[in-house]
Amino acid sequence: VDLCFEIHPGEDLHDGATFERFLDVVDQHPRAKILYDPSHLLLQQMDYLGFIDRYHDRIGIFHVKDAEYHPSASSGVYGGYQDWIDRPGRFRSLGDGQIDFKAIFSKFAQYDFPGWAVLEWECCLKHPEDGAREGAAFIRDHIIRVTERAFDDFADSGTDAAS
Repeated sequence: VDLCFEIHPGEDLHDGATFERFLDVVDQHPRAKILYDPSHLLLQQMDYLGFIDRYHDRIGIFHVKDAEYHPSASSGVYGGYQDWIDRPGRFRSLGDGQIDFKAIFSKFAQYDFPGWAVLEWECCLKHPEDGAREGAAFIRDHIIRVTERAFDDFADSGTDAAS
């Protein structure tokens, strides 16, 4: 059984550095994994694509969740006690935020990610039923079926039956 820890602001494991400290404590246990949620990394102003490059072998599950951040002169990422709609950092429906999901799904295809892509939906604007309906289709449309060979793999292409 893999134990996947969501990298989440405000928790003990909130970035790569804290996850690495945790791995040291558990002697690099191979079942200690990451629940990757790009929305939390974006709201911390982290490189969410570089995070995949660095930790792809530890990512066990993927929350497909969007977010946006608009800097403010009067408020931090989570906006204190403001309503979610007024906060500089807020969660959005898939495709309505700032996360580059094409790049994320491409990276997961590149690394042959074996885990699940799971919709986690929160949005301060869109109705939840619309977000769920659109989110399922969004994920389906972004999953990349990886090719078995490169286009320039002429040496192993066999005979062209059409010639």
